[in-house]
Amino acid sequence: MAFLEDYKAHIAERETLGVPPLPLSAEQTAEVIELIKADCTDELLDLLINRVPPGVDDAAYVKAAFLNDVATENVTVEAISPEKAVEMLGMMLGGYNVKPMIDALSSSNEAVVKEAVTALKKTLLVYDAFNDVEVLHKAGNTAATEVMTSWANAEWFTHKPELAEEITVTVYKVPGETNTDDLSPASEAFTRSDIPLHANSFLVNKMEKPLETITELKKKGHPISYVGDVVGTGSSRKSGVNSVQWHMGVDIDGVPNKRTGGVVMGGIIAPIFFATCEDSGALPLELDVSKMETGDVVTIYPYKGEAHKDDECIATFKLNPNTITDEVRAGGRIPLIIGRGLTSKARSVLGLGTSDIFLTAEQPADTGKGFTLAQKMVGCASGLAGVRPGMYVEPEMSTVGSQDTTGPMTRDEIKELAALGFNADLVMQSFCHTAAYPKPSDVVMHHNLPDFISNRSGVALRPGDGVIHSWLNRMVLPDTVGTGADSHTRFPIGISFPGGSGVVAFAGVTGSMPLTMPESVLVRFSGEMQAGITLRDLVNAIPYTAIQKGLLTVPKAGKKNIFAGRILEIEGLPDLKAEQAFELSDASAERSAAACTVLLNTAPVEEYLKSNVVLLESMIKDGYSDKTTIQRRIDKMNKWLENPSLMKPDADAEYAAVIDIDMNEITEPILACPNDPDNVKLLSEVAGTKIDEVFLGSCMTNIGHYRAAGEVMRGESAVAVEKFWIVPPTRMDEQQLINEGYYEVFKSIEAHTEVPGCSLCMGNQASARPDSTVFSTSTRNFDNRLGKGTQVYLGSAELAAVCAKLGRIPTPAEYMDIVPAKIAGKEADIYKYLNFNEIEGYRLEERKIAEEKYGVTVKPV
Repeated sequence: MAFLEDYKAHIAERETLGVPPLPLSAEQTAEVIELIKADCTDELLDLLINRVPPGVDDAAYVKAAFLNDVATENVTVEAISPEKAVEMLGMMLGGYNVKPMIDALSSSNEAVVKEAVTALKKTLLVYDAFNDVEVLHKAGNTAATEVMTSWANAEWFTHKPELAEEITVTVYKVPGETNTDDLSPASEAFTRSDIPLHANSFLVNKMEKPLETITELKKKGHPISYVGDVVGTGSSRKSGVNSVQWHMGVDIDGVPNKRTGGVVMGGIIAPIFFATCEDSGALPLELDVSKMETGDVVTIYPYKGEAHKDDECIATFKLNPNTITDEVRAGGRIPLIIGRGLTSKARSVLGLGTSDIFLTAEQPADTGKGFTLAQKMVGCASGLAGVRPGMYVEPEMSTVGSQDTTGPMTRDEIKELAALGFNADLVMQSFCHTAAYPKPSDVVMHHNLPDFISNRSGVALRPGDGVIHSWLNRMVLPDTVGTGADSHTRFPIGISFPGGSGVVAFAGVTGSMPLTMPESVLVRFSGEMQAGITLRDLVNAIPYTAIQKGLLTVPKAGKKNIFAGRILEIEGLPDLKAEQAFELSDASAERSAAACTVLLNTAPVEEYLKSNVVLLESMIKDGYSDKTTIQRRIDKMNKWLENPSLMKPDADAEYAAVIDIDMNEITEPILACPNDPDNVKLLSEVAGTKIDEVFLGSCMTNIGHYRAAGEVMRGESAVAVEKFWIVPPTRMDEQQLINEGYYEVFKSIEAHTEVPGCSLCMGNQASARPDSTVFSTSTRNFDNRLGKGTQVYLGSAELAAVCAKLGRIPTPAEYMDIVPAKIAGKEADIYKYLNFNEIEGYRLEERKIAEEKYGVTVKPV
């Protein structure tokens, strides 16, 4: 009984943290089974039923094999009858339990057959095993026919309760803006796959005693609803929704340590967060929340679109999308999509027409106008000429990206989807958020997650390779559609709609994703870029101009944001290199845009793909997996290069707004100021501010930025700030900078250099000094993002170097005196990008950098 003693000690340890025990591992499941065989108790049976992960987890394999032995009477357990074993198999969602249940349809034991029918009727994740049921049906197996008929009639759906006519909740309100760092702090990223434990960090940096408050509110006897003025901005973190649902949702039968349901209400709900709520079975509602306060009891009437307090209607709303009641009933948008597909296949087998059980998405009228670039890309991926705003489609996902602080969650979602392979053309996993300062759990992940991904035909990078986007962008095909579990998955060519780990797992497994097409906002540049002005200044010119035009406001109360939930389409810079175009698309995340396109000429895309082919070939030579997937992408790139062509928007395409920006009028740098990426100001407005630390890194940088900063700092003996962080985006950039002597410059000024990756930008392990003022080239500057109490300015690498040189933000005159002079005549060499096809015999090699020489280090914590 040593197992039970150890397990009880584990329960006690977890209870001190206020969380349930972890799900059983495969080894623990095997031990439980042996104890059940010897002397089954209610405690052991409960462990087997409720504490084993479902799907294709290793523990599920052990459980399914045992239950199959019981169902087929190869093993006899007094407390588990053969039919009870099949019932238990039916709680495992799909995967390893499916074949035993289908085999049970042909059992000589009528009770087993009956239970198998009942179990399979509610099982959606059958994949190719559907064909086995079809074969049995056609062979005259009446049980199989009953299952097929049930699937065709969508009984898996109709047997679930409909969304209630009224829902009474107790309000937990977070005033102002809640970003996903508040719901799921980056500093606790290593616990995200342990949903209950990670949920302990819910709002701890935002509110006073949030968990204690929620506990008290539950005593009123109603479910708790999360309410905020602006909810879920920032990263595409399923972990944020997981934490909301852990505290405010309901348990899922057969799925330990995970919950579904819950109501989220916001004046504005960020589009990625909204979609993740949909995927997870929550009910997100956008409505006026100004009359709601923590502790209020509010009754929601979903179908009437009203919220009442004290018998008074305090807000109205419209359910969006119109199918959301079906989504909630099904347990989320993802199970609804899978179930609808199963019903459709079953009806086809039985010769039945289309089902009328499900709500159909409202589709917009055809305006007869042309399509934008984004609408054409999504149309092509959906088998259409174009897609109008508001149209529901499920476009093909050509490229899917996963990063390491969400990777374990994506892995768990893939297991729950019972998937042993990917159907998306290319799925890539990076390790950029945890490479520099890995915690023990990160080290374990670094060892086991690559095999999980590559065994399913995905491509796994290595710790120290660098930032997900700088790699994934090099794998993208022009004019295609993709997604990624990082809000900065924004392709410089093609288009990406980033999402939470659930929809990313779904996209990787099925090769498509659900999408209600957003409207587009056109940003059109004209004129010439002025001396000393950088592309990062043009990035910040977008919100700056929107503010001037009244299309964007910084205050959260009554906030306006023309970009929120829309696609940002950028024109007027057609000759940008792809690396430069990514600066623009990357920053669309900070605009809360759903996606971004950049209209480029063919030449820079050809240049990019020729380089990328060589990089991918080098990956194969250096043993990266999956080789077949990498080679397939190489072949598709080469095919495009044989006849290069790119989509273009139609001249009469329609946009929600058009913002024109004249580059002739941008004569000084533009910065994002503390602590909001929308809070953009001219350099002259903030000049003289003391800077304590400077960070040059993140996916917003490329090799040209490091050369430019190196030239600004060349000849200096030391920086005038406490710390100057230098973190290249990839190890290829790092090696080239070393080869060109820039690391000698960084060493001479006593810069702090780190392994390529996210580092300070992510804020999950490295951090700036508490309460310091930081100038950063990173993506966002929310409160506490780069360090506790930090005040963070965002801008160009060139301006970062000047801040490091002076120890303060310069005046425009100081900046113009330094930067143009330092880079004059060197522009062609500085702003030259990594074209691997132009490097003779190029090959990726293991990192061979002397840590003692340059200070580049990987630091386990």
